[in-house]
Amino acid sequence: MHPKYLTATLAVGLAMASQLACAGNDEVPGAPPAVAERQWQPFWAKRVTGYIKAADGTELRYSVLLPKAQGKFPVLVRYSGYDTGSIGGAAYLGDNETFSVALDKQLVEQGYAVMGVSARGTGCSQGTFDFLGPRYGTDGRDAIDFAAAQSWSDGKVGMFGWSWAGMSQLMTASERPKALKAIAPGMVLGDARADSWAPGGVPAPEFVTSWHWFVDQRWEAVKASAKAEGDQRCLAQVAQNQADVVKHSLTYQLARHPLRDDWVKQRSPRDRTQRIQVPVLSMQTWQDEAVMAREGYYQDTLKPEQLWMVQSNGPHNLYEATRFREKLLAFFDHFVKGVNNGFESKPHMEVWEETTAERQGGRHEPNESARPGWTFERDRYPLAVTPVSFSLGAQGSLAQTGQPAGPADEYDYPVPGPEVNTYLRDNAWGPQDPRFKGGSLAYTSAPLQRDLVTYGSASADVWLSAVLVPDLDVQVTVTQVLPDGQEMYVQRGWLRLSSRQQDPRHATSLRPWRLDEPDALQPLLPDQPVLARVELPPFSQVLRQGSRLRLWIDAPSRTGGYGFDTFSLPAHVKVLHDAAHPSRLLLGTLADVKVPVAQPACGTLLKQPCRPDPLP
Repeated sequence: MHPKYLTATLAVGLAMASQLACAGNDEVPGAPPAVAERQWQPFWAKRVTGYIKAADGTELRYSVLLPKAQGKFPVLVRYSGYDTGSIGGAAYLGDNETFSVALDKQLVEQGYAVMGVSARGTGCSQGTFDFLGPRYGTDGRDAIDFAAAQSWSDGKVGMFGWSWAGMSQLMTASERPKALKAIAPGMVLGDARADSWAPGGVPAPEFVTSWHWFVDQRWEAVKASAKAEGDQRCLAQVAQNQADVVKHSLTYQLARHPLRDDWVKQRSPRDRTQRIQVPVLSMQTWQDEAVMAREGYYQDTLKPEQLWMVQSNGPHNLYEATRFREKLLAFFDHFVKGVNNGFESKPHMEVWEETTAERQGGRHEPNESARPGWTFERDRYPLAVTPVSFSLGAQGSLAQTGQPAGPADEYDYPVPGPEVNTYLRDNAWGPQDPRFKGGSLAYTSAPLQRDLVTYGSASADVWLSAVLVPDLDVQVTVTQVLPDGQEMYVQRGWLRLSSRQQDPRHATSLRPWRLDEPDALQPLLPDQPVLARVELPPFSQVLRQGSRLRLWIDAPSRTGGYGFDTFSLPAHVKVLHDAAHPSRLLLGTLADVKVPVAQPACGTLLKQPCRPDPLP
């Protein structure tokens, strides 16, 4: 949901927390500089702006950039609620743009008309703001029909973009507009509640609150372009939308809908993505700080033959990578332009391992320069994996071949774990809470005897009990301890124990899937052990021979843009790992991947920071 400018906006809010204000960073990574990093000259032959009339009469603002060529053009649509309907305006040329001017330029120069559309109730579009509401997909369908019918269009339309502009593709394609030939969504919420609003059932209100500020900031860019153009209609509509959005903001809505009711269910695009019939190119990043890597597993609902995927470690905006653009252009050239470039016969899966980037200080870095250390490909999704189990044991052990044994371990709740990849300490760990030795547990394996390549979602199946509290929140963090004593972040997951009941229709050994219905909530009973299956969103990590695997258990802490509203009653928690209560970590592994390079230096992998091992 949050492209590049979010870093500055979130920093303002997070700085209110005293422990973050004292974090010691001299600047906020990724914040917009006082002077634009880039200035653009028009790279299009003609810019056309206007309004699309939706089926109910609501008018949606659009802007289209036409190539410097003759004839009609295939059209690529970016549809979101930011400043998308104003592309090509004064703010856009000043690089004050939510997404990527550089990507738009490349697409226009390749012969595509690039069209931006603002969702209803956003920017200078009419209507009522309703994030992922019922009209969002049908409005998208109307926009595709409009684009196909214009005099400058050849009738073939695709959709592109990430974040909000990725979710719009899922909603629109589910409506099956006839002119839509292909979509390329990146970094989406496939199930807004499970992916963002309450991961594992733990409310995460900080992200949504900060996002409201960000949306308002992006509409200021719309106003800047409208003022430069003397567009009074647009200025009046933006002012009305800014006044009205408070009544319909996610902050207000989530206060009214704290559990999965009909309103929340509507905000789950994966429940309709099985209707998509066009080819899909999906971009997904494991440590995505804005929407996380779960994405509602919407890819599972698509036909494997119509799905291509690129997956990588790294941040939310990796869609900007010039390396990814190569595949994006080939995809659209084939499925939208109709070029016979052989794309349909290429492997459907490309996994980037150990992706790094040059850090040059601009807000577009490290995204544009991002490159994988190495890759592997597979014919199609999903990949077949072999589960590997690590048992929790006595004295903080994590044994691949061991049996559950030893007395229960205990920790004090709620002591938050260390923050990681927050906007004030991006690509970095935050400080360890001084109480961490009593307020967390860590289980560490012996040095691995061979390389393990993990892939996909994972499950921490942990037996817990507590006294005198009806509920508590669990955070598990998977790390890799390198032979030199540095600890590298891998992935995190969360669970509110009252929301632990599993849905047998979807849950597997490697993918917990909560039932997440109000009637399924189950409080804790005093000193009665319960099985907490904590879902770890998808990731791929190379655990090289000689390194150690570690699992931390503590209370939720800020991760990326997410701050949690943790169940606050203090408790003394037991973690059991005896024969009757076998606690374990289950990972999916790939047996047929050859690891071609040595361990990259700490601090070079995107969104996988290192720190000195805090344990003796």
